[in-house]
Amino acid sequence: MSLDPKRTVAELRELQELTGDANGAQRVAWTDTWQRAREWLRERVAETGAEETVDAAGNQWFTLRGASDKAVLIGGHIDSVPNGGWLDGCLNVMAGVEVLRRIAADGEPPVTVRLVNWADEEGARFGRSLFGSSAAAGSMQDQDELRARKDADGVALPDALRGHGVELDSALDARTELQGAAAYLELHIEQGPVLESLDLPLGVVLGTFGVERHQVTFRGQAAHAGSTPMDNRRDALAGAARLELEIREIAKRTGDGAVCTLGGVVTKPGIVTSVVETAECLLDQRHLDAAQLAEMLSNAEAASRRFAQEEDIEVEWDRIWNIQPILFDEDLIELADESIREVAGTSHRLPSGPLHDAAEVARAGIPTVMLFVQSLRGLSHTKLEDTKPEHLELAVQALDRLASKTIARIGGGA
Repeated sequence: MSLDPKRTVAELRELQELTGDANGAQRVAWTDTWQRAREWLRERVAETGAEETVDAAGNQWFTLRGASDKAVLIGGHIDSVPNGGWLDGCLNVMAGVEVLRRIAADGEPPVTVRLVNWADEEGARFGRSLFGSSAAAGSMQDQDELRARKDADGVALPDALRGHGVELDSALDARTELQGAAAYLELHIEQGPVLESLDLPLGVVLGTFGVERHQVTFRGQAAHAGSTPMDNRRDALAGAARLELEIREIAKRTGDGAVCTLGGVVTKPGIVTSVVETAECLLDQRHLDAAQLAEMLSNAEAASRRFAQEEDIEVEWDRIWNIQPILFDEDLIELADESIREVAGTSHRLPSGPLHDAAEVARAGIPTVMLFVQSLRGLSHTKLEDTKPEHLELAVQALDRLASKTIARIGGGA
């Protein structure tokens, strides 16, 4: 069976019809729609003869045994955000299915090849991204916090997991799945505008940004909006507003792709007749260089304390989550670059701002690389997400070539 990239595009449209609606994709992890997508995936892979297993964290594995137990992993995630796009995550998986078909048709590979559908990459329901991959990588250290997490309807995360055969306390047992893994390959839509701005279909990912995510709380004093003079106010929102403007300058000064986002501000008492007493802000900072990321955080903290002093208010910082920058394997980057140039003529190397399961696998010490395919208008996590069909087909071809080169290199060293 020869590679058929057009089939991948057709199957992605089929999945879109099965698990989406007029508002976009609805494959939120730990829901019936997500489970339906996993069953649909099982049917697509069955013809390859790959053995399906589901690990302790809910990750879905399809294993094609080779002459060696050394394994090349191809990964992605079929879950989506609510009202998401038709490509985010599932392109990775369905391109992997097509590559697995081609490899299976060629006979026993020199090494084992495994396709993994990671569980709950998005974290859309409970706010915990990279659930399955962090469990398999052994980096999940927040079990106590996860036990307390609930969704918008008050359902506890452990109960939702249990409904899909996963026990939170056993999730880290998934670490055994990475034993013998010699390489991890992932294809993803860029979710940004860089490749489109360069008029290039494909790029090689150098690594994923490190992230510092904090809740910053400014505390002032509630007072009547009509009777409190402007120069007597202790307005918590003033601190938040000044921090929002300052983090943009911090990102500009840092450069090299630095981004800072004040993604949410909740004020209390939250009424128009009162000066704001508390302003709770969610701050996200990202960079590919750990030292520069640390400096960005330090600058934001210092600025917030300066603003608090000047506004006669208080400020508190609480870390929600962080991850160090992850650099991908240099040898695999070279193979990926070569594969892209063979199918598209030109390649480009760029970092990834969004997080991906690949970062967790790399943190576990597995040589890892990612391919990006152009996103139209740089949009993702929306029903407007799109990529030209011809670019999707090139992406499948590039992933297949990368898989072949990686298998040959690892198999040759067996």
